[in-house]
Amino acid sequence: MDPSTLPGPPSGAPFVDDEARPPEPTADATVGPAAATEETGAPTTAAAGPSGRRTPWLALAVVALLAGTLLFGSGFALGHLAGSTPGTSAAEQQDFEAFWDAYHAISREYVGGADTKQLVEGAIKGMFATLDDPFSSYMSSEDLKASLAGLSGQFEGIGAYLATRAGDGTLGCTPLGSSCRLVVDHPIAGSPAERGGLLAGDEIVAVDGTAVDGKTVSDVSQLIRGPRGTTVTLRLVRGGGAPFDLTLARDVVQEEAVQTRLLADGRVGYIRLADFSADAASEFTAKLKALLDQGATSIVFDLRGDPGGYVDAAQTIASQFIGSGPIFWLAYADGRQVPQEAQSGGVAIDPAIKVAVLIDKGSASASEIVAGALQDTGRATLVGGTSYGKGTIQEWYTLPNDTGGFRLSVAKWLTPVQKTWISGKGLTPDVAVTPPADQAPGQDAVLDRAVQLVSGSGTSTSRLAGDPIEPAWQLDGTWPRAA
Repeated sequence: MDPSTLPGPPSGAPFVDDEARPPEPTADATVGPAAATEETGAPTTAAAGPSGRRTPWLALAVVALLAGTLLFGSGFALGHLAGSTPGTSAAEQQDFEAFWDAYHAISREYVGGADTKQLVEGAIKGMFATLDDPFSSYMSSEDLKASLAGLSGQFEGIGAYLATRAGDGTLGCTPLGSSCRLVVDHPIAGSPAERGGLLAGDEIVAVDGTAVDGKTVSDVSQLIRGPRGTTVTLRLVRGGGAPFDLTLARDVVQEEAVQTRLLADGRVGYIRLADFSADAASEFTAKLKALLDQGATSIVFDLRGDPGGYVDAAQTIASQFIGSGPIFWLAYADGRQVPQEAQSGGVAIDPAIKVAVLIDKGSASASEIVAGALQDTGRATLVGGTSYGKGTIQEWYTLPNDTGGFRLSVAKWLTPVQKTWISGKGLTPDVAVTPPADQAPGQDAVLDRAVQLVSGSGTSTSRLAGDPIEPAWQLDGTWPRAA
């Protein structure tokens, strides 16, 4: 994806790392202070190496005294380093002498020839390797662009969610074949799929002439996705009629972060958050309010498989349930602990609204901040399995001259009341539920237990109350895939 199409992040938000995932044109970037020397407080200039020659670009890469625009996002923040050329201080000159000697020897004398950019990137990688931190690392330009695309909640494709349906009507079958059909769950509003006439319920039998039989929904999703401006041809069956082809032009699509349904005869609002991307907080708040306006008196909040996203999104989303006090604490290397307070105006802060939060080993980072806040304050009951256990906040930086960028752990986060650090341990659910190995497609033991807890009933949730037809999206972790 062309990074110029990516939006900036919400302003002022550290971003919690999303383990598996690592911003948008309408969002505001947070401008951070320029890197400054301890002595003067003024931006530093590059220092000369032992050879007497000034190498500001290399000093920037090696010393990593960075300046520019900070872009916070799921336990991380992104910084853009613009125009700053810091160098080594006088006190560090001796420490860096060996580095400069090695660099100059390689760049001038190595018989095999040396690429300057590769040397710089290698030096940066080496620094991060010494930290022994899986969440602090250097990224090449291409890796950085891919990571930013993931954080934005955008992808390049047609903008449709795909699911599977067995011959008997049950959902979540695999692999695709005569007894397991691939169907369109729904096109995303305003997407190429919607504009081009793709309809919910359409069956996809081939993509660009390749039959889908034997594949998974994820396989087909990847076949349909592709660079913006290219086309893909789907062979469809609609309403039992004859197959026909539909050609769609791919574009940049904003993925839907929030799914909602009414359960238990409309008494329980179910809301699932796929990630904490740039627009997730506003979308979540609007859809949560809609559930309550429709008559839901309790909420099941599903964070299973959610790898995280922007920290300010986590703070806003948790604030929909917690009216005051810290949502979490940031703990820095210098010993400071800074509370991140609840925002006013939450739509579900009434304690009469019972809340259950679903978590599992795929719930990480920002997901854990929210779940941890709701558990630690007594606002919600956690149901499911132990979460991933990522307790640090990262900042993301871009480096100049197309040198890539890096993410760096800059703080720990702690739960709001007990100030627990969950790193490597995760959150322990209040009610542990392990789905049975033979759980049927479309069934969800974890969700069933949560509905029982918040509603006081034993209502089965294998069908969702209020839907005119049975939906093709799953409650058992087999979610529709965006294509």
